[in-house]
Amino acid sequence: MSLPQFAIVGHPNKGKSSIVSTLAEDESVHISPLSGTTVENRVYPMTVDGDVLYELIDTPGFQRARAALEWMRQHAESSMDRSDTVRRFVQTHNDDPTFTAECQLLTPILDGAGILYVVDGSRPFGEEYEAEMEILRWSGQPSMALINMIGNSDYTHDWEKALGQFFRIVRVFDVMQADFYKRLQLLTAFGELHEDWRMPLDKAVDILQQEQGRRRQLSAQLIAEMLARMLTHVNSHRLKDGENTELAREKLLEKYQQELVAMEQHCRLEVEQVYQHKNLQRQEPLVELLKQDMFSRQTWVLFGLTRKQLIATGAIGGAAAGSVIDLAVHGTSLLLGSGLGALTGAVSAWLTADKIANVKMLGHTLGGEEISVGPMPNINFPYVALGRAMLHQRIIEERTHANRGPLTIDPQTVSWQMSDSATRRAFEKIFAKLRKQENYNADLTSSLALLIEKQITNNSQVAANSHQD
Repeated sequence: MSLPQFAIVGHPNKGKSSIVSTLAEDESVHISPLSGTTVENRVYPMTVDGDVLYELIDTPGFQRARAALEWMRQHAESSMDRSDTVRRFVQTHNDDPTFTAECQLLTPILDGAGILYVVDGSRPFGEEYEAEMEILRWSGQPSMALINMIGNSDYTHDWEKALGQFFRIVRVFDVMQADFYKRLQLLTAFGELHEDWRMPLDKAVDILQQEQGRRRQLSAQLIAEMLARMLTHVNSHRLKDGENTELAREKLLEKYQQELVAMEQHCRLEVEQVYQHKNLQRQEPLVELLKQDMFSRQTWVLFGLTRKQLIATGAIGGAAAGSVIDLAVHGTSLLLGSGLGALTGAVSAWLTADKIANVKMLGHTLGGEEISVGPMPNINFPYVALGRAMLHQRIIEERTHANRGPLTIDPQTVSWQMSDSATRRAFEKIFAKLRKQENYNADLTSSLALLIEKQITNNSQVAANSHQD
């Protein structure tokens, strides 16, 4: 199968480079509001897993189309000779600075590239465009016209009447709003113009749909991992003698908040990478803790270990006499002999642990008060974080690579709901289990990812149905 190539051509500053960027999913394409930014051809492949599905050629805009067409009319012997006349024009003027742009943009077309002719539907149609369209028609290559909407005015009706005389297919294609389904429709339509390209473009559509599914699966996994870490995250601080407890609480809560924000921002960046958006700037309110007391524990520790850790080592009750107990805080070990039984016997009730708060062994404080924040106790928090993540994923999936403005996320504008009550119960069951975990649980996270992927797929299906309607 031959590799489809599309030459993106048209008047200067009509959004040609933006269309290349969108269809190639390449944010490296230089886009500028200044006319004449593209001065030579550049090829951008659409690649999935190393395989090139098709190539897009960004070309300079027509500069002297009327003069070029006049030359061709003077040198064409008949209508059968038109494509050869276009070729002779390029050969004759290839080194002529007067027609540099025309020779550049016509070269890939003469080499077999299909034509995507781009106009601005927000500007009135003018006769100066007829020379461009006539030259492209003379080339004899399969062609399609795209009406790009750059401004707020709408002259699409006039453009459709004019373009329909020169191109078999005319489509309105708003490059800033063209979602995944619009792009697939464009590829399918172009396959109808060239028999040799139908199979490779059908294959490209299938691969892109599979890739879209893979991206949703990866996004769901990333979101699930974020939620699992948020729900199990705990920060602890061991109070020093005379330390202000309230001030320590404030600092610990601030640190906890910052780490949750960092988890969300890291997930955002990874999802954007999945969709080939690598240089986005985001404008959004940061995730906030729900209003409540986050300090779920205020305990005493012995040997730098929690009560649960001490029970596991047998320290409480004297069963660990003569064994080695690691000091978690200091990273060292104490070999405790017969004195351990007497010492632990004094604290076996645990509530009397404060009696040894100031006792030291080998320079280490054996006991003390510890404050902790987390794990997240609020049952609504995971739904808030999930809703924010789902909204971000949907915006990223729909965002074209031609859109170089900052990404604005306003969670207040979209109400996110579960597809059904059974789905919500399934989410709550996993969230409840995660809250009881002390560490990251891969199995629970995988189950959560499957639920999120299902929700993403349902949302996208609703969007697809709306496009078909």
